[in-house]
Amino acid sequence: MIAVIDYGVGNLFSLACSLKAIGADCAVTGDRKVIAGAEGIILPGVGAFGDAAAKLRETGLGDAVKGEVRKGKKLLGICLGMQLLFENSFEYGCHEGLGLLKGGVRPLKELMSEDLPVPHMGWNSLVLTGDSPIFRETKEGAFVYFVHSYAAVPEDGSLAAYCEYGGKITAGVSKDNVFGCQFHPEKSGREGLKILDAFMKIK
Repeated sequence: MIAVIDYGVGNLFSLACSLKAIGADCAVTGDRKVIAGAEGIILPGVGAFGDAAAKLRETGLGDAVKGEVRKGKKLLGICLGMQLLFENSFEYGCHEGLGLLKGGVRPLKELMSEDLPVPHMGWNSLVLTGDSPIFRETKEGAFVYFVHSYAAVPEDGSLAAYCEYGGKITAGVSKDNVFGCQFHPEKSGREGLKILDAFMKIK
């Protein structure tokens, strides 16, 4: 069973539907006992980094997730959930993240050499940079759906995929049992389902 963390800032219905579409057993939950009993965790998220990080602290779910990851449990962060995996974010101030990956989150405008619209919204193709297990069924150039104004800058070799949007923008990360997608696999059609399915198959 996969625990989809419910801390009030995720589009949980569409993600749960996508997981069910690939035959995954999932529970949308904020119960730490359920999380402890799951074989894997998905941390979704939309909205502002600071608000989401505060809710993870207030509910104790951030510590619960970190504890399970340190035991070796697999974790997938999606969109804001991926950004929360890093040490900090400079979205409306400086906010502390979960610190499971080294690096921080910066405004897209700081990372782009071209004057393109922000937020980065819509379909973009992936450039794969390694052999991450979450992309084992994904081909170079696969199109996925993005909606974001900030992007992670990994400092620990965890970059697994990027997209071109006025520069190289982090699209996916992978390090040990921690994975992340800046894009929304649950909104990315068949390609997104492949990525969710690949995460489910990680042992």
